[in-house]
Amino acid sequence: MNVWENIKLTFKKGDALIKLIYVNVAVFVLLKAVVIVLRLFNMQAGFILHWFAVPADLPQLLHRVWTPISYMFLHDGFFHLFFNMLCLYWFGKIFLSVYSSRHLVGLYFVGGLVAALFYVAAYNIFPYFADKIPYSILLGASGSIMAIVVASAFKLPNMEVRLLLFGGVKLKYIAIVAVLVSFFGITSDNAGGEFAHLGGALSGYLFVALLNKGTDITAWVNRLADWVVNIFRPNPLKVKKGKKTKNNSSYHKMTDEEYNMNKANSMAEIDRILDKIKASGYDSLTADEKRKLFEQGKK
Repeated sequence: MNVWENIKLTFKKGDALIKLIYVNVAVFVLLKAVVIVLRLFNMQAGFILHWFAVPADLPQLLHRVWTPISYMFLHDGFFHLFFNMLCLYWFGKIFLSVYSSRHLVGLYFVGGLVAALFYVAAYNIFPYFADKIPYSILLGASGSIMAIVVASAFKLPNMEVRLLLFGGVKLKYIAIVAVLVSFFGITSDNAGGEFAHLGGALSGYLFVALLNKGTDITAWVNRLADWVVNIFRPNPLKVKKGKKTKNNSSYHKMTDEEYNMNKANSMAEIDRILDKIKASGYDSLTADEKRKLFEQGKK
């Protein structure tokens, strides 16, 4: 199997986290290749970043309405890409231990969109940035990643992550430090990026807080994605099935009492599994417990 075939197979069999990383890397490689070719012909290549990054200038943004989506897969340099993908992988794995792949993809986009909103709003509201608006742009996945970091920390605040030189550090402290660093950097040279981080952090917090109350702010992303996929998917042949009746032995109408009892038992089991993760880590779960957690995440 050649390298290209291996890459395609890994992408196809990988989870949503791996696919997000692959897409970011692929966009980076493709755009860098285009830039190199243009430079070989003495052509300007700087317009590429501006064409796909979010501009702070509102008239420019209205003419490039796709940028709030495209910018979150756009990176200017290798280390920018490398450290973002490293953080996405670490915290994405933690996120997937309690939430589904659909939640991960949904929050990536929601976090990125809110981050872009914070960036554009800040530059157009605060006079401090008035002279920077015409040439300022936002790019990178860090706003989306911040949403995933904060969501993971809010859900599993006492889970420890081992950091070089620091040893075991609880997720809540990592998130707090990340947010504080961004807040104190909103007048720095990377002010736009720091505002985007704060927007991503807010969306990560809201995701967990509202999901605990039964509202999934990422659901619309997945519904939209399903709709787009279904447009290009062939319609399957419909097979008529016989209706079940009360005379059918497999028919059983669940009473309200039975439904509520089943729901309560299911939620109690999920809470037990989450408590086990907090105490002993995700690897301590049995295969059946992991299956139940995954199935709950898809609901």
